[in-house]
Amino acid sequence: MRATDEAPDAPHACRDPRDLVRDLSRRHETAQGGGTPGDVSGGVSGGTRPQIAESWRRSRAAGAGTGVRAAPPVLDRGAVADARAAHPLGPHLPMLGALLGPAADASGHLLVVTDEECHVLWTQGPPAARRAAGAIGLAEGFCWSEGSVGTNGIGTALAAGRPEYVYAAEHLAVALHGWSCAGAPVIDPDTGRVVGCVDVSGTVAELHPATVALVAAAARLAASQLEIVMLRRDERLRERVPPALRGAAGTVLLSATGRIVAAAEPGWQGRRLPLPGPDGTVVLPDGRAAVAEPLGEGFLLRAGATAADRPLLSLSFLGADRPHARLDGAVVPLGQRHAEILTLLALHPRGLDGDRLALLLYGEDGSPGTVRAEIHRLRARLGPLVRARPYRLDCAVDADFRTVRRMLDEGDVAGAVRLHGGELLPRSDAPGVRAERDELAVRVRRLALAHGGPDTLWEHVQTEPGRGDLEALQRLAAVLPPGDSRRAAVESRAARLLAET
Repeated sequence: MRATDEAPDAPHACRDPRDLVRDLSRRHETAQGGGTPGDVSGGVSGGTRPQIAESWRRSRAAGAGTGVRAAPPVLDRGAVADARAAHPLGPHLPMLGALLGPAADASGHLLVVTDEECHVLWTQGPPAARRAAGAIGLAEGFCWSEGSVGTNGIGTALAAGRPEYVYAAEHLAVALHGWSCAGAPVIDPDTGRVVGCVDVSGTVAELHPATVALVAAAARLAASQLEIVMLRRDERLRERVPPALRGAAGTVLLSATGRIVAAAEPGWQGRRLPLPGPDGTVVLPDGRAAVAEPLGEGFLLRAGATAADRPLLSLSFLGADRPHARLDGAVVPLGQRHAEILTLLALHPRGLDGDRLALLLYGEDGSPGTVRAEIHRLRARLGPLVRARPYRLDCAVDADFRTVRRMLDEGDVAGAVRLHGGELLPRSDAPGVRAERDELAVRVRRLALAHGGPDTLWEHVQTEPGRGDLEALQRLAAVLPPGDSRRAAVESRAARLLAET
């Protein structure tokens, strides 16, 4: 069973919550005197819960004491913005807000989402709750680990790896006794690791039993959204495998996180392998060594490859000032003209005759004789992979610019924006390359503006083509939530571009 599927004990229930507070306080005083929380028994609850006692022990061992007054700040405004932009839960915050926000608002609670290190990245709640939370550091950029503030709904849930609630005097720090909270860790199905915590906290004296189940359900829903993203990424990776290699024995498709996405051998899919080492090899589950070839957002592993196997040529030319190719994983340095030829042949898999290739490379001044000389020099690097009559590539080809084009055709705007981090061969003046470069840039920008949400637009304006895009910056400033820390950077850059204009 996954950690987020485990159900915690039912929250405390008593006729008068003040009785419970007095009972917990007696145990707390005992613990402060050197005993353990369970040394005092009886009362309405019959003893401190084991998970709270264990949390107190962990907190004290980590250096936290009862006199902590607030969580420590660990991330400044800019660092919070960077952490949000890079965090996998970022795109799913609207879903979590829609699920938990109304319940938190109605009860005067605060919705909190953290990263795996207990750093608060997002909060949502009514103004009164936010003001009260600010006094104890329950705000963006503060750390809520057990080592920082002792037992609490965020740090304890992440330390235990399961949903937890902490009620009033169950907090180790006396300053937190007026608070109750429930948190649940979120597990990334791609890596199998905890990536954050969903928490609901409030100053009310009673934690409603449904709150624990609600945050656990929200954490599971967030994990399911991450799984959907993972499956889409897996599918894109499968599509990049050349048809001749799909399903071949000894061929394994590995994600960037080391998870086997596809393999001919039964029982291998879903298993994890170490990422390729400096020598570019990976040991497969059956003990064979396989060569790892970069393939989009992952790796293609091939064991026991022979000369009869079709080689794989990988082209990463987006934003490449000094282009190079990879042939079966080995780096092949390229001059600008050879990179242009490979770009045009990748865009025309059926081949180009000498006149057409000359026109796309040199314009009206080109000649087939000049093309023949360049093809001869390119063959010296790539061998017989470059064929003639017509000129074409006789190998499997993985090109980042072709992948962006396919993503745009399929409507995967976010993926296309993410991969289109720079223009295609930005120093090239070849007419055919310029046409493809301009078309890609225009399509990515147009679809990002028309269909991209805040996170997609943010990705776009971080790329080289989007840094000076005033319209995209203004659109992003208009759709970012009022409290989003990215707003200041976006508005500042937009103002600077307006002044320059």
